[in-house]
Amino acid sequence: MDISCAFAPSLDTPEHIALAESLGYRRAWCYDSPALYPDVWMVLARAADRTETIGLGTAVIVPSLRHPMVNASAIAALAGWAPGRVSVAIGSGYTGRMVLGQRPMKWTDVADYVRAIQALLRGEEVEWEGRPLRMLHDPSVAPARPVEVPWLIGADGPKGLAVASELGDGLFSAAVPQTDVGDGLGWRALLTFGTVLDDGEDTTSPRAMAALAPGLAVGYHAMYERGGPDAVDGFPGGATWRAAIEQTPEGSRHLAIHEGHLVAPNAADSLVLDQAAPLAGMFTTTGTAEEVRAKLDDLAQVGVTEVAYQPAGPDIPRELRAFAEATADLR
Repeated sequence: MDISCAFAPSLDTPEHIALAESLGYRRAWCYDSPALYPDVWMVLARAADRTETIGLGTAVIVPSLRHPMVNASAIAALAGWAPGRVSVAIGSGYTGRMVLGQRPMKWTDVADYVRAIQALLRGEEVEWEGRPLRMLHDPSVAPARPVEVPWLIGADGPKGLAVASELGDGLFSAAVPQTDVGDGLGWRALLTFGTVLDDGEDTTSPRAMAALAPGLAVGYHAMYERGGPDAVDGFPGGATWRAAIEQTPEGSRHLAIHEGHLVAPNAADSLVLDQAAPLAGMFTTTGTAEEVRAKLDDLAQVGVTEVAYQPAGPDIPRELRAFAEATADLR
C-alpha cells in the first residue's frame, strides 16, 4: 500500500510536504478550495522547488473554478518543474463548490471538462464554448506536448464511477472506500483523517482532540449539506450543531457551515466536539500505532491501494511523523 499525505493547503504546506518527503510518504495531495485555502497550484509549485521525489497532486480540482486552459497550463507547468511526479485528481466539487453556495456539478459536465484538458495536454485542438482551443505554449516556456500525467476521479456514486472507468487511471475517495466492481481501476486512493495516539493516551486528551477536531467536524458539514437536517440530527449533538448553524440566514448559511473546514472547528463544531469524540474510532484512522496499522490492513483487504492521510491540528509535523512511524512497515 502507498502511504501518502493530504493537506488543506496553508502557507506552511510546502515545508510540510518537504518534511513528508523526508519521512517517506509516497505522494502529497492538496485540496482545491479557494474560498478556504491558498491556491492549490501555487502551493504545489513551491513544494516542487523544495522536493525531489515525492509525488505532487491535486485532490481534487473542481472544473467550475477554472477555464480548462488554465488548469491545462498549470498541469503542464508543474509537470515541467516536477517531471514524473504529478498526478491530477478531479471531481464534481464538494467543499470547493458548496462553500460558494453551489451544488456539485453534473458528471456529464465533469467528463466533458476532463476530456478537454486531456486532449489539450496531448497537443490536440478542442472545442470549448463554441470556439477552438489549443495549447500554443512554445517549448521554451513549457513542456512540449504531449504532457502525460495520471488522472484520478473523485467519485463515490455510480455516475462518477462510470466517469472514472472511462477517463481515469484510478479513483480518489474520501472516508469511505469504494470497492472494485469490475471497473478495471487498480489505483484506489482513500482520503482519511485521524491521529496516532501516544502510549496511554485516549481520544479525549487535549492533544488528540486538537488533531481530531477538523476530521470529526467535517462529518457534520457533510451530513448537513448532503443529507439535510434530519441526517445531521442523528450525530451526537447533531441537533445542537444544527441549531447553531441555522442561526445564520439560509442565503449565507453555507459560509457558517464550512468556516474552518478541515483546518479548525468553527463555533458550531466546538459545541459538539466532546460528544463527537467517540466517533473517532469509527470514522477516522485513529488509535495506537498498532491499531492504525490494523485499520490500514483492513482497507487493503477491500481494495484500497493508497491511503492519503490528512494531518490536522496545531502540530502538523508531529502528526506526519507519528503516522509515518506507525505505517513504516506497510510501505
